[in-house]
Amino acid sequence: MPGASAQSVEEAIEVAVPVHTAYNQWTQFKTFPRFMRWVRGVEQLRPNLTRWKIGTGWATWTLMAEVVEQHPDELIAWQGLGRWAGHRGEVEFRALAPNRTRIVVRLRSLARPTRRHLLHRMPVTARLIRAELARFKQFIEGVGQESGAWRGVIRRGQVRPQEEKPARSLVAGWPVG
Repeated sequence: MPGASAQSVEEAIEVAVPVHTAYNQWTQFKTFPRFMRWVRGVEQLRPNLTRWKIGTGWATWTLMAEVVEQHPDELIAWQGLGRWAGHRGEVEFRALAPNRTRIVVRLRSLARPTRRHLLHRMPVTARLIRAELARFKQFIEGVGQESGAWRGVIRRGQVRPQEEKPARSLVAGWPVG
Protein backbone atom coordinates (compact mmCIF):
# COMPACT_ATOMS: atom_id res chain seq x y z
CA MET A 1 0.00 0.00 0.00
CA PRO A 2 1.59 3.31 -1.03
CA GLY A 3 2.39 5.64 1.86
CA ALA A 4 1.89 2.99 4.52
CA SER A 5 4.57 1.97 6.96
CA ALA A 6 4.76 -0.77 9.56
CA GLN A 7 5.03 0.40 13.14
CA SER A 8 5.29 -1.69 16.28
CA VAL A 9 5.43 -1.26 20.01
CA GLU A 10 6.16 -3.63 22.88
CA GLU A 11 5.48 -2.87 26.54
CA ALA A 12 5.65 -5.11 29.61
CA ILE A 13 4.59 -4.96 33.24
CA GLU A 14 4.76 -7.26 36.25
CA VAL A 15 1.66 -7.81 38.36
CA ALA A 16 1.46 -9.34 41.83
CA VAL A 17 -1.13 -12.04 41.04
CA PRO A 18 -0.83 -15.63 39.77
CA VAL A 19 -0.61 -16.08 36.00
CA HIS A 20 -4.07 -17.69 35.82
CA THR A 21 -5.63 -14.69 37.61
CA ALA A 22 -4.04 -12.17 35.22
CA TYR A 23 -4.92 -14.26 32.17
CA ASN A 24 -8.48 -14.97 33.29
CA GLN A 25 -9.17 -11.27 33.89
CA TRP A 26 -7.70 -10.36 30.50
CA THR A 27 -10.21 -12.72 28.81
CA GLN A 28 -13.05 -10.63 30.26
CA PHE A 29 -13.02 -8.04 27.47
CA LYS A 30 -16.27 -6.42 28.63
CA THR A 31 -14.54 -5.25 31.83
CA PHE A 32 -11.82 -3.32 29.98
CA PRO A 33 -13.66 0.04 30.22
CA ARG A 34 -13.43 -0.28 34.03
CA PHE A 35 -9.64 0.09 33.97
CA MET A 36 -8.58 1.21 30.47
CA ARG A 37 -9.09 4.88 29.76
CA TRP A 38 -9.18 4.54 25.96
CA VAL A 39 -11.64 1.62 25.83
CA ARG A 40 -15.24 2.85 25.80
CA GLY A 41 -16.91 -0.54 25.33
CA VAL A 42 -16.36 -4.08 24.10
CA GLU A 43 -18.99 -6.37 22.64
CA GLN A 44 -18.15 -10.08 22.48
CA LEU A 45 -19.87 -11.26 19.29
CA ARG A 46 -18.37 -14.78 19.33
CA PRO A 47 -15.54 -16.38 21.34
CA ASN A 48 -13.11 -15.20 18.66
CA LEU A 49 -14.80 -11.98 17.45
CA THR A 50 -15.10 -8.67 19.29
CA ARG A 51 -16.26 -5.13 18.52
CA TRP A 52 -14.35 -2.40 20.37
CA LYS A 53 -15.28 1.24 20.82
CA ILE A 54 -12.06 3.11 21.55
CA GLY A 55 -11.08 6.74 21.91
CA THR A 56 -11.72 9.69 24.14
CA GLY A 57 -14.24 12.50 24.05
CA TRP A 58 -15.53 13.13 20.54
CA ALA A 59 -12.69 11.14 18.92
CA THR A 60 -13.91 7.53 19.00
CA TRP A 61 -13.49 4.63 16.60
CA THR A 62 -15.07 1.22 16.25
CA LEU A 63 -12.62 -1.64 15.79
CA MET A 64 -13.54 -5.20 14.85
CA ALA A 65 -10.97 -7.73 16.02
CA GLU A 66 -10.61 -11.48 15.59
CA VAL A 67 -8.72 -13.54 18.16
CA VAL A 68 -6.49 -15.79 16.06
CA GLU A 69 -4.53 -17.55 18.83
CA GLN A 70 -5.47 -18.08 22.45
CA HIS A 71 -3.78 -20.47 24.85
CA PRO A 72 -4.78 -20.37 28.54
CA ASP A 73 -2.23 -18.73 30.83
CA GLU A 74 0.11 -18.06 27.87
CA LEU A 75 -1.12 -15.97 24.95
CA ILE A 76 -3.95 -14.03 23.32
CA ALA A 77 -3.26 -12.81 19.76
CA TRP A 78 -5.62 -10.87 17.51
CA GLN A 79 -5.90 -9.12 14.19
CA GLY A 80 -8.02 -6.16 13.20
CA LEU A 81 -10.72 -6.60 10.58
CA GLY A 82 -12.15 -4.26 7.96
CA ARG A 83 -10.44 -0.86 7.82
CA TRP A 84 -8.28 -1.97 10.79
CA ALA A 85 -6.96 -5.01 8.89
CA GLY A 86 -3.36 -3.85 9.26
CA HIS A 87 -3.56 -3.94 13.07
CA ARG A 88 -2.22 -7.00 14.93
CA GLY A 89 -1.41 -7.58 18.54
CA GLU A 90 -0.71 -10.10 21.24
CA VAL A 91 -0.59 -10.31 24.99
CA GLU A 92 1.80 -12.84 26.50
CA PHE A 93 1.54 -14.05 30.10
CA ARG A 94 4.54 -15.54 31.90
CA ALA A 95 4.58 -16.81 35.49
CA LEU A 96 7.61 -15.43 37.34
CA ALA A 97 6.65 -16.82 40.76
CA PRO A 98 3.48 -18.29 42.29
CA ASN A 99 2.01 -14.80 42.80
CA ARG A 100 3.87 -12.80 40.16
CA THR A 101 3.20 -12.53 36.42
CA ARG A 102 4.89 -10.69 33.58
CA ILE A 103 2.50 -9.38 30.92
CA VAL A 104 3.94 -8.34 27.54
CA VAL A 105 1.81 -6.46 25.00
CA ARG A 106 2.98 -6.29 21.39
CA LEU A 107 1.18 -4.20 18.77
CA ARG A 108 1.96 -3.95 15.09
CA SER A 109 0.15 -1.62 12.77
CA LEU A 110 0.37 -0.93 9.08
CA ALA A 111 -0.42 2.73 9.72
CA ARG A 112 -1.74 4.98 7.00
CA PRO A 113 -0.24 8.45 7.19
CA THR A 114 -3.28 10.23 8.61
CA ARG A 115 -3.84 12.12 11.84
CA ARG A 116 -7.01 10.13 12.56
CA HIS A 117 -5.19 6.79 12.81
CA LEU A 118 -4.84 5.91 16.51
CA LEU A 119 -1.54 4.05 16.08
CA HIS A 120 0.08 6.65 13.80
CA ARG A 121 2.52 8.14 16.32
CA MET A 122 4.47 5.45 18.17
CA PRO A 123 5.80 7.56 21.09
CA VAL A 124 2.18 8.33 22.04
CA THR A 125 1.21 4.70 21.54
CA ALA A 126 4.02 3.33 23.71
CA ARG A 127 3.11 5.80 26.45
CA LEU A 128 -0.57 4.93 26.03
CA ILE A 129 0.05 1.17 26.30
CA ARG A 130 2.28 1.69 29.36
CA ALA A 131 -0.44 3.75 31.04
CA GLU A 132 -3.18 1.21 30.21
CA LEU A 133 -1.03 -1.65 31.56
CA ALA A 134 -0.44 0.35 34.76
CA ARG A 135 -4.22 0.74 35.16
CA PHE A 136 -4.67 -3.03 34.61
CA LYS A 137 -2.03 -3.69 37.28
CA GLN A 138 -3.76 -1.36 39.74
CA PHE A 139 -7.13 -2.99 38.99
CA ILE A 140 -6.12 -6.65 39.25
CA GLU A 141 -3.87 -6.19 42.28
CA GLY A 142 -6.57 -4.11 44.00
CA VAL A 143 -9.26 -6.72 43.42
CA GLY A 144 -6.87 -9.67 43.87
CA GLN A 145 -8.98 -12.08 41.82
CA GLU A 146 -10.49 -12.33 38.37
CA SER A 147 -14.11 -11.38 37.68
CA GLY A 148 -14.52 -14.34 35.30
CA ALA A 149 -12.62 -16.53 32.87
CA TRP A 150 -12.74 -18.02 29.41
CA ARG A 151 -10.35 -20.97 29.25
CA GLY A 152 -10.96 -22.00 25.65
CA VAL A 153 -8.29 -22.47 23.00
CA ILE A 154 -8.21 -20.73 19.62
CA ARG A 155 -5.80 -21.85 16.89
CA ARG A 156 -5.54 -20.07 13.53
CA GLY A 157 -8.84 -18.30 14.28
CA GLN A 158 -10.72 -21.56 14.98
CA VAL A 159 -12.28 -22.06 18.41
CA ARG A 160 -11.30 -25.45 19.79
CA PRO A 161 -13.48 -27.31 22.26
CA GLN A 162 -12.14 -27.27 25.77
CA GLU A 163 -10.12 -30.39 26.33
CA GLU A 164 -11.75 -32.64 28.86
CA LYS A 165 -9.74 -34.66 31.31
CA PRO A 166 -9.76 -38.36 30.47
CA ALA A 167 -12.20 -40.50 32.42
CA ARG A 168 -10.75 -42.18 35.47
CA SER A 169 -10.96 -45.91 35.84
CA LEU A 170 -12.80 -47.23 38.88
CA VAL A 171 -10.11 -49.92 39.18
CA ALA A 172 -6.82 -48.56 40.46
CA GLY A 173 -4.07 -48.88 37.86
CA TRP A 174 -6.49 -50.11 35.18
CA PRO A 175 -5.99 -48.43 31.80
CA VAL A 176 -8.83 -46.40 30.35
CA GLY A 177 -9.50 -46.45 26.66
